[in-house]
Amino acid sequence: MNPKFYSLPEEKREKIMNAGYHVFSQNSYKKSPMSEIAAAAGISKALLFHYFRNKKELYLFLWDSCAQITIEEMENSGCYEQKDLFESMGSGMQAKVRITRRYPDMALFAIKAFYEKDAEVAGEIQKSMGRYLSIHARRKLQELDPEDFIPGIELDMMYMAMYWASEGYLWEYLQRGSFDIDEMERGFQRLLDHWKSVYMRKPTEAVE
Repeated sequence: MNPKFYSLPEEKREKIMNAGYHVFSQNSYKKSPMSEIAAAAGISKALLFHYFRNKKELYLFLWDSCAQITIEEMENSGCYEQKDLFESMGSGMQAKVRITRRYPDMALFAIKAFYEKDAEVAGEIQKSMGRYLSIHARRKLQELDPEDFIPGIELDMMYMAMYWASEGYLWEYLQRGSFDIDEMERGFQRLLDHWKSVYMRKPTEAVE
């Protein structure tokens, strides 16, 4: 990537990134032309190639930016510092909502990129995603006290089930194209409350 991209004003950079997120989120990698991204960004195709040598470089840049922006926003929200699993997940969803306001198509791009089959990018996407999930899950699982949950629960399976259900919940809303973000947050809170009732040990079940 040409360092000149970072010398652009933030508004201009975000416009190019949002154009990339939008086009890639609507099509497969192969069927997403650079010319369409350039047009959506309001720049020439030649200028887009000045910033990114090829489509693969732009695609992986957008993917890496997804991770960096998400991690930064979740750190700022205190998501990783919270010991309560459900509060942490709630803060994480709020962070993703804030990101969606700034980058409307980022989440849909990330989900589609995860399932992208094109050999040119699929391997690198899966490798980085697997590493991120492993690190994040391991960090959170180490903080959980088994005594807080129902007897016999496999915490790693519980965590991953909730994680993927959360992603599926977000995906469902994103597929609508237009949705009420406040409604989405309220719905996710109901989902968290349901998980608490299912997985958490009741006060009368506390270990003496």
